[in-house]
Amino acid sequence: MALERYFHRYGKATFSLLLINLAVYTLEAILSGNPISIGSNVLLVLGQWNYAVLHYGWWWQPFTAMFVHVSILHIAFNMYFLLVMGSQLEHVIGPKRLTGVYIVSGLFGNLLTLVMLPSNTVSAGASGALFGIAGTLIVMMGVIGGNMQAALLNAFFLFVINSILPGVNAYAHLGGLLVGMAIGYYYGKKIRRRMALAYGYGYY
Repeated sequence: MALERYFHRYGKATFSLLLINLAVYTLEAILSGNPISIGSNVLLVLGQWNYAVLHYGWWWQPFTAMFVHVSILHIAFNMYFLLVMGSQLEHVIGPKRLTGVYIVSGLFGNLLTLVMLPSNTVSAGASGALFGIAGTLIVMMGVIGGNMQAALLNAFFLFVINSILPGVNAYAHLGGLLVGMAIGYYYGKKIRRRMALAYGYGYY
């Protein structure tokens, strides 16, 4: 089947996360009556409205918001990067861990948004989760390759370049990136230890 080919090509977790995001966006478009740009009434419920989380007890929003997007361009760019970066990371650490990176990074980014931005803030998007995936990849490769300085610079430039535009939730990006970098450091060390045992070279 055609779908099986995409699951094999991009990874089970990566392609499943893509399908979940697309399904949620389809629901958003139906509720908004507009597939191009999602209405604020829908984003207030499905995205993360800080006021509702803090005062109405809508604590599901930091989770659901990482699957919600505000426009067709927003989801198109994010899903492209999910396929590119998620598939790379999944092939190294596996589908369960890739899913864990996505969820933990996305949650941390959204909780940081909750703490740092005003209560009337409404946010949505997979960017925090995607920055977590990118941070994991960058730092993991830096540890394995023994070049952490370059990895940290790459992470810094990734954050700056993608967070300076108006309307971008830099706190979600930062939260996701920091969590991803920590996870990448852990897995990078783990992989290096395995390589040292397999090839018999010194590891410090």
